[in-house]
Amino acid sequence: MKYVITGGAGFIGSHLAEALAMDHEVVVIDDLFSGKQENIAHIPVKFVEGSVTDFSLLKQIFEGSDGIFHEAAITSVPRSVKDPLPTNETNITGTLNVLLAAKEMNVRKVVFASSSSVYGDTPVLPKTENMPLNPMSPYGVSKLTGEQYCKIFSELYGLKTVSLRYFNVFGPRQDPQSEYSAVIPKFITRILKNESPVIYGDGKQTRDFTYVKDVVQANIKAMESNIEGIFNVAYNQQISLISLASLIMELTGLTVPILFEPERPGDIRDSLADISCIQNQIGYNPQYSVKSGLMETIKWYQSH
Repeated sequence: MKYVITGGAGFIGSHLAEALAMDHEVVVIDDLFSGKQENIAHIPVKFVEGSVTDFSLLKQIFEGSDGIFHEAAITSVPRSVKDPLPTNETNITGTLNVLLAAKEMNVRKVVFASSSSVYGDTPVLPKTENMPLNPMSPYGVSKLTGEQYCKIFSELYGLKTVSLRYFNVFGPRQDPQSEYSAVIPKFITRILKNESPVIYGDGKQTRDFTYVKDVVQANIKAMESNIEGIFNVAYNQQISLISLASLIMELTGLTVPILFEPERPGDIRDSLADISCIQNQIGYNPQYSVKSGLMETIKWYQSH
């Protein structure tokens, strides 16, 4: 098959490219806003530098493709709160461009990277795909809009689409440098330098962390099956941020005090996914626990 990965030089996209390139022809498009060419330097893919906001370029690249994995996005909640316009342009207009180009080039299927942020802070746990949604940030709104566009393109134009709601993905190649970076790479890199990890809030907030290779498994199974619709992708287990920091210290053998800062706007309190839907429909089965995923991730940061 010929597959295109938008955002394929990014954290999740590069892992997906690595898995797909073993058996398929893979084209990566990435504007290198947050992606890095070094993430895919070791993978036999065709790389095109460009943005999902460039509709004519997407049509050229999608021609003759069997499927599109749409990973390209501005992925930060705090960044979207601070500056919503670029998030809207990339995540909403960009997703519409991807769907329209896929339709016009007769692509069979688009698998869209959505997010648990569409649920917002609804108190009901675990989160199920059919519950009311309440995004709390422009980022969450952009992902919910992308899901709606996928649904409409399926219903109106017959383009097969799957939206995967990722829950707190972590793993090697995740960038710890940005002020908007995810919590695990920041915790690991600070602890490895004997610096205090920073928690916004009281640290009792919980997350359902998902190792990146399980996300890759979900994407490939979603593409290869005939399913359409919306599915949670997670591990189905909660861990508090204080427990997470303690676990990383235990695995690294380093102990440092935790710094607590005020809560940030747009951050949710608790997160836990029901993954029975994707398990039943395509046989998704997480291969990694938080601990085993952290062990692989810490090794990667130690060697880089």
